[in-house]
Amino acid sequence: MMSITDPNMSVKFTSTLEETHKKHLETYAKVIDTTVELPESHSQFVSSAFDTCLKKFKDDEMLFDTIQTFRKDLEQKKVSLKGKRQAISEMISEIQEKEMQKEDIIQKIEKLKEEQAKRTELIESQNKANKDRLRNLQKARGVFHDHLGMEIRTILGKTEQDKGKKLQFVFRNINPSKQDSAYVITMGITENGSYQIVSSDPTLECLSVLENQLQQTNNLPAFLAKVRKEFISQARCSNTMP
Repeated sequence: MMSITDPNMSVKFTSTLEETHKKHLETYAKVIDTTVELPESHSQFVSSAFDTCLKKFKDDEMLFDTIQTFRKDLEQKKVSLKGKRQAISEMISEIQEKEMQKEDIIQKIEKLKEEQAKRTELIESQNKANKDRLRNLQKARGVFHDHLGMEIRTILGKTEQDKGKKLQFVFRNINPSKQDSAYVITMGITENGSYQIVSSDPTLECLSVLENQLQQTNNLPAFLAKVRKEFISQARCSNTMP
């Protein structure tokens, strides 16, 4: 065992103490360097994190603005689409209404065609009936004029429209005592083509009955024969009166 008084011991102790102190200084220097580096590293980390967050914030803000723009555009498109749907609905309603009007017009045209066809048929029928009546008149005129001395006169109206619409049948040889005395019946034709008795001179009480028979049978010669017979009967009654 070395004595404390040994001079080498003192040197060794001093040397060991210096080495230990040196190691402590190196360790302390490392700690100081580490301590200095940590704030810088933390500062760089914080700065980098801040830049990242700021970039992220700007990106999010831009994305939010884009979303808002898309939303506004979508709302405008919805409004525009709603307006277009409304316009299409109104257009469809208008087309349907026009189709209904078209069908109504077609039905009216068809109805007018049918009415026109009926009027044409009626006119043709009336023309045929008038021709038949004209033939009857001509036949009656020949028979009564040749055999009974009857005269047919056309009454001229005041206007061109009324011209020739009435006829007078003048009977003679009715009264044996007055052969030339005229017994007159005035007739016309209505718009529907039927015969109409206007008057008789002298008046026959049974004239309305004879007119009904004429309209039912459309036999003018028979009617005129009955009228003549009534005039003869009336003349005989007049002759027998005191």
